[in-house]
Amino acid sequence: MDAANIKAPEAPADELALNLNEYTEIMAEIEEQPRWRTTADREMDYADGNQLASDLLQRQRELGIPPAVEDLIGPALLSIQGYEATIRTDWRVTAAGGTGGQDVADALNYKLNQAERESRADRACSDAFRGQIAVGIGWVEVRRESDPFKFPYRCQAVHRNEIHWDFAAQEPDLSDARYLRRQRWLHPSRLALMFPQHRELILSIDRHGPGWWAEQAIEAADGGSSTGLNNAWAEARAWTALEERWYNPTSKEVCVAEVWYRRWVRVPVIKTPDGRVVEFDEGHLAHQVAVASSATVPQMAVVARVRRSYWLGPHLLDDAPSPYSHSHFPYVPFWGFREDTTGVPYGYVRGMIYPQDSLNSGISKLRWGLSAVRTERTKGAVAMSDAQFRRQIARVDADIVLDADHMGRNGARFEVKRDFQLNAQHFQMMQDARQSIQRVSAVTAGFMGKQGTATSGLQEQTQVEQSNQSLARAMDNFRAARSMVGELLLSMIIDDLGDQEQVVVIEGDAVREDRTVVINKPEVDPVSGYHYLSNDLLRTRLQVALEEVPSTASYRGQQLNAMSEAVKSLPPQYQAAMMPFMVSLMDVPFKRDVVEAIRAAAQQESPEQVEQRIQQAVQDALAKSGAELKLRELAIKERKSESEIAEIQARAVQIGVQAAYSAMQAGVQVASMPQIAPIADAVMQGAGYQRPNPAGQDPNFPVSTGAQTPQVSQPTPGVQQNTSPAYPPVPQDGPSPMQGIETPRPDDNLQA
Repeated sequence: MDAANIKAPEAPADELALNLNEYTEIMAEIEEQPRWRTTADREMDYADGNQLASDLLQRQRELGIPPAVEDLIGPALLSIQGYEATIRTDWRVTAAGGTGGQDVADALNYKLNQAERESRADRACSDAFRGQIAVGIGWVEVRRESDPFKFPYRCQAVHRNEIHWDFAAQEPDLSDARYLRRQRWLHPSRLALMFPQHRELILSIDRHGPGWWAEQAIEAADGGSSTGLNNAWAEARAWTALEERWYNPTSKEVCVAEVWYRRWVRVPVIKTPDGRVVEFDEGHLAHQVAVASSATVPQMAVVARVRRSYWLGPHLLDDAPSPYSHSHFPYVPFWGFREDTTGVPYGYVRGMIYPQDSLNSGISKLRWGLSAVRTERTKGAVAMSDAQFRRQIARVDADIVLDADHMGRNGARFEVKRDFQLNAQHFQMMQDARQSIQRVSAVTAGFMGKQGTATSGLQEQTQVEQSNQSLARAMDNFRAARSMVGELLLSMIIDDLGDQEQVVVIEGDAVREDRTVVINKPEVDPVSGYHYLSNDLLRTRLQVALEEVPSTASYRGQQLNAMSEAVKSLPPQYQAAMMPFMVSLMDVPFKRDVVEAIRAAAQQESPEQVEQRIQQAVQDALAKSGAELKLRELAIKERKSESEIAEIQARAVQIGVQAAYSAMQAGVQVASMPQIAPIADAVMQGAGYQRPNPAGQDPNFPVSTGAQTPQVSQPTPGVQQNTSPAYPPVPQDGPSPMQGIETPRPDDNLQA
């Protein structure tokens, strides 16, 4: 209950305010609603383990049946609550469209996650989830914190019996409900601080109770009283509701009713080019310009105004418009299931009560059957009264004294019987009751972490998946309600940020660095020169979306195992790159330090890299000193010298080969024509040839063993002298176009 932003008492009366007659009609309508809260309280007692009524215990005590309770409803609900905790997700703000909205979405996402932690939204949603699955309804209040020393926003689970709503509403979020009332019992001294303008009225009720107007009527009749108290007296006299419903004479506490209601009004609205619909404000310059320029046309529409009022019995303490910008009540319903005809909420406990009673009675009957005995005796067979006999026969060490005279008569009889035949049937009924609990709740033994009927891991997994499927409807309702809690928180965050410049520092994690986003930053267009706001918060269309982000330890463990298996098959360099992301999924308090150490180790150089870096440094130093050109010149000269040496060596080989070939040719000529040797000597002497001294080395050319001195053949008569260096001589003419040995047959060759 939020009593912040209370309007001053001297404010003018509002025509939309809730009057006493309307409030009385709401009270009467609530009284006519279906009676389901008593049943819900009984179902929650079963969920808490209180499953034996007082009258039942009295009857069992009279019959000697021991009370027994084997609670199966509580563990089933706890397993469903544990399932919600293990799959818990975080809110994430995403831009719904347009450009330039991602930075604003990231900044608001950081603010929303901070509010989720500090406002205890997760705990409030979990508490409401228990009521949702048990009796079909849970409530979470999303409001501003009235204590300035605490976090500005607060989420708190509210008991179902404190809230009454319009049963005619059809929407799950109660967006079409006419009213919602919450009642709380507070001490008048605290209430007087919340409403100082009604301090006298509240303290008078504290002293005299709801009939304070009768106690002080005599003193106040002669004047000296305020006008407000006179109105309060009239209201108190005309009030028809029972007084004990808003005043407790024992604790002196009073019941304060917080009523949220809607008034439907007809207002002009305009639609902006980006798709947003806002109410037309004649005093807003931008609205006037948009209408005057025909950019938009106002249209009349019927919209709902949300208002809030506080009532102390018949006395109106305050009535004002909603202090929030959103159009919802600040109480979010968590629906389980609802009856089709009446709309009464119900949960899983409704179907588990009968099997639970059957199990409890079966255990009591079984225990009673183990100790119960049945006796058959003739009157006067025992030497004690009937009451003494019944107490004695029920003892473990029973000692029964029989009457000897009576037992000596004909037909005297005394027999003690124990009936064990029904125990097996009782045990079977107990097993059926245990199994029916699981059937009606859709929670298997494997889902509860116990050994069930599965004989393999695949069967166990299948049964758990079947339980998840049966819980899908309830979990879908829970996610929708939790998303609405996030929307209400985001709405208050946007209202507080407003259009003022805000610097949001988004803290990084083990992988991402810190980031700064400036919201509503004043800018000037460099071309047109007009002023505008970058990252304009109020013009950015946003939405709240639930995404599967690692917000639980089990989820992060699953992600870590999956990533570890994938990284094992990667090369070493890829494993080193993925290591920071794996560490971010670990539950260690120093994840950022570990990631920084890994990155520092990855940046250390190997010996080869150190040597390469030194060489590079030397080359850079030489280049800076101007010696690079000299080094290049020396390198060119070195390559040129190597090429010249190779050329000289090749030329020497060539000259040697040519000399050897010339020597061989000279020897052939001298051997074939000895008469030319003197002529050759004369020619060489004329050229200045002198025999070397000392003489050169013998080349020692190999000589064939079968070599013979070639015979100088005389020229063939009729054949011209051969001047060709080729050997043997080729005939110059012949009978065919082909000559001599060029023909394929030897018979056309010239005869010697």
